[in-house]
Amino acid sequence: MNIKSFGILTAASIILASGSANANLLFDIYAGGTYGMGGYTLIADSGDVSHSSKSYGAVLGMDIPMFRIELEYNYLDADAVSLNMALINAYFKLPTPIAKPYIGVGIGSTFDSKYELTPGSEIDIQDELTYQGMLGLTLDIPVIPFNIDIEGRVLYAPDIFETATDTPDLLQYEGRVKLRYVF
Repeated sequence: MNIKSFGILTAASIILASGSANANLLFDIYAGGTYGMGGYTLIADSGDVSHSSKSYGAVLGMDIPMFRIELEYNYLDADAVSLNMALINAYFKLPTPIAKPYIGVGIGSTFDSKYELTPGSEIDIQDELTYQGMLGLTLDIPVIPFNIDIEGRVLYAPDIFETATDTPDLLQYEGRVKLRYVF
């Protein structure tokens, strides 16, 4: 191999390698999991009912310097409610070095969900729109490819099921930890 060919090959390798490294400066793709604890309230004309709840989820998203957008699956496990949700979330974050505060909103739908009216008697929860708001802090440690989000979340799902007397709304509030792997 002559010097001219070697030089062209080396220059092409450097350009291609720096191109993919610069692409990561524009946006990052990530996947992760969530765990949350809190409570929920069924808001109805006949009276409100509140219980504790846990949630588990998975996220897939894209992180741009001041914005983040993600797809989220969330499973709410509570005393009488088991709720599956698919949501799309958008976040605005401050571009600080390690600890990045953020605010976010989301919209989605419930699916394949149940409410246990009495032991052994379940009502199917309708596929309804859900809305959520988030406020949190991302810990972005530069050396490792993981980000840790600590957030508070409020979720609202109107008219989730219908009984003879009521169509209650669900209001769920929780503290949540999200671990994201950045590719």
